[in-house]
Amino acid sequence: MAELLLELGVAVAGIALAGALASRIGLSVIPAYILVGVLLGPNAPTAILGLPVDFVSDGEVIAVLAELGVVFLLFFLGLEFSVEQLLRDRRKITTVGSVDFLVNFGIGAAIGLAFGWTLVETLFLAGIVYISSSAVVTKSLIETGWIANEESSPILGTLVFEDILIAVYLALLAAVTGGGGLREAAVSVGVAFLFLGGLSVVAWYGSAWFERLFTTGSDELFILRVVGLTTLVAGAALALGVSEAVAAFFLGTGLSQTTHVERIEHIVAPARDLFAAVFFFAIGLSTDITLLAGVAGLLAVAVVATTAGKLVSGTLSGRVYGLDQRRSLRVGLGLVPRGEFSLVIVALAASIGTGRLGSVLPAFTVGYVLVMSVVGSVLVDRADTITSAILPSSAEQ
Repeated sequence: MAELLLELGVAVAGIALAGALASRIGLSVIPAYILVGVLLGPNAPTAILGLPVDFVSDGEVIAVLAELGVVFLLFFLGLEFSVEQLLRDRRKITTVGSVDFLVNFGIGAAIGLAFGWTLVETLFLAGIVYISSSAVVTKSLIETGWIANEESSPILGTLVFEDILIAVYLALLAAVTGGGGLREAAVSVGVAFLFLGGLSVVAWYGSAWFERLFTTGSDELFILRVVGLTTLVAGAALALGVSEAVAAFFLGTGLSQTTHVERIEHIVAPARDLFAAVFFFAIGLSTDITLLAGVAGLLAVAVVATTAGKLVSGTLSGRVYGLDQRRSLRVGLGLVPRGEFSLVIVALAASIGTGRLGSVLPAFTVGYVLVMSVVGSVLVDRADTITSAILPSSAEQ
């Protein structure tokens, strides 16, 4: 117990120092959290100037806190929506989500086939490079203040589409690779949609119930109720094979229709930020940079091609929402980061462990997530400079 507590103390202290340094030099804290995870984690480098730095193991405590980071980032994302808004914008969300899928899943499939991968290996690779990180993107939107801007609507709409689609994708992949066939896949997809459908009904009709449940004069009891219910719903979803992040999102949409939103954002946000910081730190912990040399070519191609893919699909999505060229390009920049779902997909691949699924793909994915998380957050942080360079004032409209 003492060792675990010490490791957690080192992790949080390292995160705090990295965040302070990033803020001091005017950079996003996200890459700082990831890089300090690489530095303090069990993988190389384990020593600097002869002094050991591998103080934190990639254990269950960090993993659970990181999971809560994803859950609460998506919960807060849900607070920005309502079921009514999702239904009202369903055509736009379907359109931008379909464009995003066709462009970016298609790029991933093309890369896999170009490198001579099998169909199953290519399907895994395409999923890994297709889906943006809801956690990283949401954190970037909050950090930069984009959450209140016009470009947040197509970004959040795309994330909603991706998060729902990935539940179907994972069920199909698990069935195909596990030998369960289409029947097992249909059952898994059915369970996922029943659970999410039930959450949607609760979110639609349960606002009065939520209003009463969270009405209390005690901040302590308030945060316990919010954190307790959100964690319970996420855990139930995970136990049923449904994305805990998507479940947390729908719970957030339910609470978005109550008078408690401002209080949640004021009282619960610090807990969200702590868990989210641990999530980014955990990405660094899982990254073994010594493995990246063996996948450098594939990694370079994927980073360039899929960054361009998100810029194209995001820009098109912005135009669907009626945004000008500058804001549409910012939509593409905002969707570049990859993260938690890519790691979930590669965990399924590693459990199969045959061919490239057990060797090349895990090494590629941790490197890809690391690079795309850093690149994506920097692109958002420097969006004004980038859009001004690409789109002179006369060409904005």
